[in-house]
Amino acid sequence: MAIEEGDKLPEATMHTMRDGRPTPVTTAELFDGKKVVVFAVPGAFTPTCSQSHLPGYVVNADAIRSKGIDDIVCIAVNDAFVMGAWGDDRNAEAITMVGDGNGDFTKALGLEMDGSGFGLGTRSQRYAMVVDDGVVSNLSVEDPGQFEVSKAEAILEAL
Repeated sequence: MAIEEGDKLPEATMHTMRDGRPTPVTTAELFDGKKVVVFAVPGAFTPTCSQSHLPGYVVNADAIRSKGIDDIVCIAVNDAFVMGAWGDDRNAEAITMVGDGNGDFTKALGLEMDGSGFGLGTRSQRYAMVVDDGVVSNLSVEDPGQFEVSKAEAILEAL
């Protein structure tokens, strides 16, 4: 069963790059006591993710933060090295790039997808959500192959 608005995020440990190495980060560290916009992509360096999804949040980061958002978090079922390199490649200094390498968080949310037909294995569905102190207050999950409800501009409107 997929997570819904009003649900508390499940506990999980993912990884982010700090001081040149993968560093564990818990959902409590990312979300407790904060208002956070989270967006997830099927994969770093993939076309829609690299050309539209992440860049939209980079361009709109200041506007999103001006709405009372403490952090913007990008999650993908990739390792922290890939997420760090992707963030560097896309000038995403204003975004916290998080690797859910084993997909544990994604599976706990119930938002995984089967990308094996494309050689990707299990990945995350494309979504965005607003999390207020660990509780989902807005959730927008894309239909397969779509990119509308999870883009930065849509979340900015929802805020």
